Order: sequence, then C-alpha cells, then structure tokens
Amino acid sequence: MNADLLLLLTAAIWGFAFVAQRAGMTYMGPFTFNAVRFLLGGSTLLGVASLFKKQLRFGGEDKIYKSRTLFWGGIFTGLVLFGGASLQQMGLVGTTAGKAGFITGLYVVLVPIMGLLIGRKTSWLNWTGAVLAVIGLYLLSVREGFSISPYDLVVLMGAMLWAVHVHLIAYFSPKVGAMRLAIFQFLVCGILSLSAAMIFENPTLESFRDAWLPLLYGSFLSVGLAHTLQVVVQCKTAPSHAAIIMSLEGMFAALGGWLILGESFGERGLLGAGLMLAGMLVSQLR
Repeated sequence: MNADLLLLLTAAIWGFAFVAQRAGMTYMGPFTFNAVRFLLGGSTLLGVASLFKKQLRFGGEDKIYKSRTLFWGGIFTGLVLFGGASLQQMGLVGTTAGKAGFITGLYVVLVPIMGLLIGRKTSWLNWTGAVLAVIGLYLLSVREGFSISPYDLVVLMGAMLWAVHVHLIAYFSPKVGAMRLAIFQFLVCGILSLSAAMIFENPTLESFRDAWLPLLYGSFLSVGLAHTLQVVVQCKTAPSHAAIIMSLEGMFAALGGWLILGESFGERGLLGAGLMLAGMLVSQLR
C-alpha cells in the first residue's frame, strides 16, 4: 500500500510536470530544458547520497560484477530516458499538456505487450485495454480529415520508450540499488541532452532566468523526487502494476492544463481521454 501511494505521488508530480515543461518551452529549446533539469536533479541527488556511503559503494565478492552491471544499466536506462524525455519535450512544443499526458499514458498498455517479447503472457484484458486506448488516442489526437498532429506522433514515440524504460528499471534496479541507478541514468541523460543542446540550440542566460520556476520544478520534483521514487518502488513492484498507477499522470496533466494553462479538450477530446483511461484500467483488472 505504501508503494502504491508513492507511485501515485510520482504520477501527480509527473502530471503537473507537463505544465512546467510546456511553460519552459516558451523560453528555451527542449534539449536545453532537459539538460538543466536532469543534470541539476542528478547532481543534487548525488550530493544527498554522498552523505550515505552505502548508497554509492558496493562491497563483497561481487563488487566488480555489480559495478559493471551498474555501468551498463546506467548507460541503457540513461539512453532510453534521454530518448523518451527528448521526444516528450519536443512534442510539447506543439501539443497541449493534457493531451501529451494522456498519449504518454499509453505505455501502460505497451508495457505488458512488450512483456510478450521476454516471455510474459498477456490476457484478453490487456488486448481489450489496448483497443480502447487506441480508439481513445484517435479521438483525442486525430482531427477532421483523418489528420494527426506530428507533435502527437512524437509524444507517442516517446511513450514507447517510456514502456521500455519501465522494463529496464524493473530489471536493473534490484541488482544494483535504486539510488545508484537513479543517479547514473540522470547524469547520462543530462550529458546527452547538453550535447544535443550545444549542437541544435542556442542557450542563453536570459532564457535560464526567465524559465527558473519550470526548471526548479522539473529538476527537484520531476527528476530528483519522482523519477527516484519510480526506481525505488520498482525494486519490489511488477512493471505492469507500477505502470497502471503511474499512468494516472495523464489525469493530473489534464487537470494541471485546465487549472493553470486554461486548456480544454472539447467533447471529442474528453471522450477520447476517457476511453484511454478506461483502456489503462481494463488492461490491469487482473
């Protein structure tokens, strides 16, 4: 029960983070925003963890094995985190916070489907949930004339990487420790984002000053707290169970977009969002 509450807190923080991320795009590019929030969040977590030596150092006969596992685990999860965060951030340039939150929530269906690739069977409830979610995505994202925003497709591609990330966290976190893996993946993602920002964008001191509030939220709450809670809780929680609770970020994203940004789905969008949420819940009824 405590784990579920922590995952619900994670979903709430991530949901309102869509608002902060969209607001941050007013002042800087997606790579710059991600570079700051992941490097700042990872560095802060590293400073806190340094006070507890056991959180950072391995001991015993399997020290070398665990160190290698941490290295590759951090690289893989950091790469996927960079891809998912970058696609999500780029998509938010041209779509609403609420819509992006619900599309990202599709990973709750993708997680068990991807589980088939590693020998995990899925039930008819998962397939029913997938169909409902796809119909909902259509109503939410596809406009008249059977057109779909390219920004929606970018966010959907990011959702696929988030599903991969859930499986990677479930695999590596129990082997190397939640705190170590969290710090490593944040720094990898931050360095990759900084490299991309230097190549494709033109960061300025003025943009950092103007976006200080979204950056603080994205760094300390979305990255430092919520992503770390995900890694910690997934040490003992099945990926599919964690995914359904974390997918509720879509509801919080819609709530934040409505309360803070004045966003509205319209009747068609609300029906689509409702079907997506129903698909997420149906896929996890068992």
